[in-house]
Amino acid sequence: MTDRTEPSGPTRRPVSAGEPPPSAARPRPLFGRRAWPRGFADRLTEPLPGLGAMLRAARQGALRPGAAARYAAAGLPFAPEPVPEVGPDEVAVSWVGHASWVLRIGGLTVLTDPVWSRKILGTPPRLTPVGVPWSQLPAVDAVVISHNHYDHLDAPTIKRLPRHTPVFVPAALGEWFGRRGFHQVTELDWWETAQLPGPAGPVCFDLVPAHHWSRRGLLDTCRTLWGGWLLTAADGRRVYFAGDTGYGHWFAEIGARYPGIDLALLPIGAYAPPWLLRPVHTDPEEAVLACADLGADRMAPMHWGTFSLSAEPPLEPLVRVRAAWRAAGRPPEDLWDLPIGASRVLGSGD
Repeated sequence: MTDRTEPSGPTRRPVSAGEPPPSAARPRPLFGRRAWPRGFADRLTEPLPGLGAMLRAARQGALRPGAAARYAAAGLPFAPEPVPEVGPDEVAVSWVGHASWVLRIGGLTVLTDPVWSRKILGTPPRLTPVGVPWSQLPAVDAVVISHNHYDHLDAPTIKRLPRHTPVFVPAALGEWFGRRGFHQVTELDWWETAQLPGPAGPVCFDLVPAHHWSRRGLLDTCRTLWGGWLLTAADGRRVYFAGDTGYGHWFAEIGARYPGIDLALLPIGAYAPPWLLRPVHTDPEEAVLACADLGADRMAPMHWGTFSLSAEPPLEPLVRVRAAWRAAGRPPEDLWDLPIGASRVLGSGD
């Protein structure tokens, strides 16, 4: 665990016209296959829970909220609106639900962990509808994937994308997309970056570490890497997308390597029971600490209110994150606690 640090203001340096955006790594070529190790279990922060822990959770009924809590899901915030039109010097986010965002930065439209399906493997149907109908999406310029769990990598949604869509994935996940006909896939290791041309100059896509793991079948545990993404526009605007992660030392290191993060998209749900899930999922209070460690100016909570993945009541993450934000003394306007389907724009002067 890291010591809590106070949030720092932007330390963005000026960027000249045509100059690549600032990044912590030398850009790698776009697309193409790479050789990777057979697995990434050495990247785990803590050992994964064994069969005994899973059976204990099942016996305790700790893998889903109780009936009364599920009934309360009817009050989850849902306020769909059109995806806003923005200029190349503005940043906008629209929350589709769970870890899926329509992110507009540097003149590009990027989808994060897109899941438009009503149901994913092993969970009940969605608690709330999709916040942005597929038919209302702007043209998608790129997709970023944090890891291969079914609530973050959804095959039916991926099949809806044009096969020429640029896709950015963690190490060894490119083969999954290649089998489905995608031919512009960029695989990155932690702390690596690639640049995608945009109308306002290149946008950097940096893969950064996360406290998590990967598995899609019975025999592929940690065969592919996992991580979060730092997107940096040519003007220095930065958005951090955490994907799925527990709390720990990586946040402070990410903040040190990438100063001046304008917005952090951080998970706040799927944390109960904590003895099982804390190593890989941040709770609301830990997410606020992570935002401070990152030095991020603003935080948008995610990974709650969409799928029933754990035992906490569906609305509890929102209540707790608002209380933790107030307790940290952060300005209320810097917590972008959006309803599913809502958007927020960061203007050029913000």
